[in-house]
Amino acid sequence: MTPADLSRTVLHAVRRAVDEDALRAPVPARVRVERTRPGGSGDYACAVALQLAGPAALPALEVARILRERVAAEPGVGRVEITGPGFLSFTLDAPAESDRAVLAAVREQGLAYGHGDALRDGIHQFHHAREVRAAVTAQAVRRLLVAQGARIRVSCAEPSDPDWARLGVTVDAHGTPPTPLAEIRPVPAGATAGELLERLGPDAARWGLLRAAGHDRAALGPELLVQGEVNPLFRVRYAHARARALTRGATALGFTAEAAPYGESPAAQAANAATAAYDPAARPLLDLIADHPGVLLAGARHRAPDRVARQLEAVAHAFFDFHDSCPPLPAGDEKPSAAHRARLAIAEAAGTVLAGGLSLLGIRAPEHL
Repeated sequence: MTPADLSRTVLHAVRRAVDEDALRAPVPARVRVERTRPGGSGDYACAVALQLAGPAALPALEVARILRERVAAEPGVGRVEITGPGFLSFTLDAPAESDRAVLAAVREQGLAYGHGDALRDGIHQFHHAREVRAAVTAQAVRRLLVAQGARIRVSCAEPSDPDWARLGVTVDAHGTPPTPLAEIRPVPAGATAGELLERLGPDAARWGLLRAAGHDRAALGPELLVQGEVNPLFRVRYAHARARALTRGATALGFTAEAAPYGESPAAQAANAATAAYDPAARPLLDLIADHPGVLLAGARHRAPDRVARQLEAVAHAFFDFHDSCPPLPAGDEKPSAAHRARLAIAEAAGTVLAGGLSLLGIRAPEHL
């Protein structure tokens, strides 16, 4: 983790604390971290708690405690201490260790990577009009909240459109209950579910309805069906299919992301894996994979499935950059090495993140495309 990475990590922790209402203060544009001075503790230090204490109307030590628990949970951060009047001191993990932990978590949790119980105490009641974009958005918000442990009930002002079921929409109740409800009110789609299904099919229709922020008009034109890079949905699904194809190709060549190939020495395995995994082209993809749980939680908190869609686009873009710069499969007479196994592990994790995110949006992730 570089100082810039750490600065972004601390800034992300501040945003989380503000979003969770644990801290009431303006989020600074940037957070400055510096090398710890001689005699200090840790690798880096930061005075952000002192900076936020006044606006938050809290002692700096209390602000530091709020931020400490959030920064300490981030990959790459080994230990966070509070020193002096409220300085945060950071001791970093070796990059290899934190990245391996992220990849191991993706492998272990599969499509549930990024799910959690942060909202387990929440009970949400949402209400929407008899309009297809509102219905699909409410369904996606339901999925995101349930993935974070929340309970949710959705009602519609009028009986459902029968075509909604083909878009994966379910409604718990009809009519307007007396209980005060949170309304889901995106800009209307300007078309019915039946019309969208006929023109686009369920997957492209859902992506088009969810990709734009709720206050923006949804793009629902024929570009959603283009089989090329200009179509973000195609790019996301193709990245997933390519990641799965890499796994099949590796199996055909007799190696996986875990098994040591051809009796290679441990020292050579470690050197090759480090070279592959920490190539500059791998860093953006690894960072996006590590950020995925936070994006899912933010999407749930803010009822914003569009955040998940944009995250998937970023992962797909970084995946192809990584794939082209660091091929996970050997070429020609080249033998599989620890470098290929490391690259394959990253590619497989990206594929899992893409499949899991698409699933939360109610969109299929084909193995072949």
